[in-house]
Amino acid sequence: MTNEKEGDYCTVCGGVRPDAIKIKTILVDGKETGVNQLDFIVDGVRDLHLADDAAIRAELLRRAGEFNYIPTKKREAYGDALMREYTATPE
Repeated sequence: MTNEKEGDYCTVCGGVRPDAIKIKTILVDGKETGVNQLDFIVDGVRDLHLADDAAIRAELLRRAGEFNYIPTKKREAYGDALMREYTATPE
C-alpha cells in the first residue's frame, strides 16, 4: 500500500523542498519584502499579453497571492511593487 501525497515534498521533513522556494526581494511600501516565485508570476502574466495596466496589476496580485500572504492593508502597496517589477523586467 502506497501513501502518495499531492505535490512535491521533502522526504526528510515533509515540508516544501528548499529548492522549490524561489524568493526574490522587492520593495513594498519602502520595506524589503520577499516574494516567492516572483519571476514565475511575472513571466506568467507577461505570457497573457494583457494591454490594460489594471488587468495586469490584478493578475499579478492574484498570482502572487497563490504563493504568498498579502495583507489586506498592504494590497495596494504590493500591487505597486509588483507593477514596478513587471515593467522593470525585460520581456
